[in-house]
Order: sequence, then C-alpha cells, then structure tokens
Amino acid sequence: MNESEPRSSRARARSARRDIDEIFGEILPDTTGDEREPAEGADRDRDVWYRENRPPHHG
Repeated sequence: MNESEPRSSRARARSARRDIDEIFGEILPDTTGDEREPAEGADRDRDVWYRENRPPHHG
C-alpha cells in the first residue's frame, strides 16, 4: 500500500489480513510460488523424486 491511501483503508486491510490469518491458522504468503524465483536445485530435486519413484516396468 502506498502513503497516499487513507489511514482507515490501511487499517481495514491489516484487519482483514489478521482475520484471514486467524481463520486459516497461518500467515499466507504475499506472493504465490509462480510469482517467485525458483529455488536453486528445485529441478534437480524433482528429477530425483521421479527416478526414485519410477515404476519397474519403465526400466
């Protein structure tokens, strides 16, 4: 939020955010996974999982 917004608008947004956090029991991230940069090694970890869980008939 920017400084030009009225204080009451910012207070309502914080209150709504607190309500959401209380309902869901944890703080929700401000961004989703597809909006963030991928973590280093994320592709490698996914490949490892596929190799370890590959069915035997896929040799």
